[in-house]
Amino acid sequence: MLFNELGLSADLLRAVEEQGYEKPTPIQREAIPHILEGHDILAGAQTGTGKTAGFTLPMLQRLGNRPSGQPRIRALILTPTRELAAQVNESVRTYGKYRAVRTMEIYGGVSARPQITQIRRGVDVVIATPGRLLDHLRQGNIDLSAVEMLVLDEADRMLDMGFIRDIRQIIKSLPAKRQNMLFSATFSKEIRELANKLLDHPAEIQVAQRNTTADRVEQIVFPVDKARKRELLSEMIGRDNWQQVLVFSRTKHGANRLAKQLVQDGITADAIHGNKSQGARTKALRDFKSGKVRVLVATDIAARGLDIDKLPHVVNFELPHVAEDYVHRIGRTARAGQDGTAISLVCIDELKLLKGIEQLLKRDIRKEYMPGYEVDKRIRPEPIRNGKPQRAGGARPGGGNRPGQNARNSQRNRRSRSRQSRSA
Repeated sequence: MLFNELGLSADLLRAVEEQGYEKPTPIQREAIPHILEGHDILAGAQTGTGKTAGFTLPMLQRLGNRPSGQPRIRALILTPTRELAAQVNESVRTYGKYRAVRTMEIYGGVSARPQITQIRRGVDVVIATPGRLLDHLRQGNIDLSAVEMLVLDEADRMLDMGFIRDIRQIIKSLPAKRQNMLFSATFSKEIRELANKLLDHPAEIQVAQRNTTADRVEQIVFPVDKARKRELLSEMIGRDNWQQVLVFSRTKHGANRLAKQLVQDGITADAIHGNKSQGARTKALRDFKSGKVRVLVATDIAARGLDIDKLPHVVNFELPHVAEDYVHRIGRTARAGQDGTAISLVCIDELKLLKGIEQLLKRDIRKEYMPGYEVDKRIRPEPIRNGKPQRAGGARPGGGNRPGQNARNSQRNRRSRSRQSRSA
């Protein structure tokens, strides 16, 4: 099937052709006709499957030309992170270049005043993160009463980041009659519950098995001592002349430290995470895409939604605490039919995390050993909690937490996730 068989208008097909695309991806082939017909949809698709164009193109067609005297917002797209909001906005502008459709992105980490000014000038499509959009709603800066189409992009991640209450509040401000689209990499129980409340007899589309990774990603584990990870990473980059590498760190501090160490090794690098200003994050991503920076070190929240064409290498400098995040990480490579390699540097502390990932994938990941970096079998593993190794000596004598400690830890973790979500 070709794009010109999907019922899209000539101006949209022209924009698609200018991007070099002729054939739609499976999610585009399945979703576009349903959206054009006005159906609600529940779509399951991994990152890199072309889902953004899958809802952007039919949305632009259904919006048509702006009715005169109708300055209000007609379409709302919610995303979990600033980077994804910016990229979706870029996609809407790219495919809508031959249409008089005004778009804007709304997210935190930047001044709200320019956003308010742009809202007042009039906009058709808003792409927003839930936290900042809810702030504008509460302050009376934005009116969503005329929204005709709602998209929840990467809904599973928004729920993971604690946005569910914000999303429910935002939905209350929308008109009851509208078209709804929910895109998610996984269909968890929570996603199903949200879909049941949000969607009206939706068409259900599933183009990838739950928690499967891109078929074109070559996955390799290199066992290595924790103290020698950075040395091995630098050697791999230099020896094989990697020009573009996305590296994942568990923590913001770890991302900064690793980027600085790589620069000291003579490798251009930068870090991207929630503590950096939006301007710094945008610059780091721009320099990485242009090739000015060879290595971008990112945390999970900051990297969610990054869309980098032809990214050849992803490296897990540290394995994620949650196995599903591994799938999201390696989904940054092998996008849009390209090949890619995902390498994990795994120390003895992370063997349990690796086992959890392999259980999720239902297969073992190939192990390779780099000569000169053999694992020192005398090193004892240290448990990892909250992303940081904890020495056995730091445990409470007698073992276990103090009474009530588990509940307090749980509350603290929830507050931490909420703060991370706001900073994203």
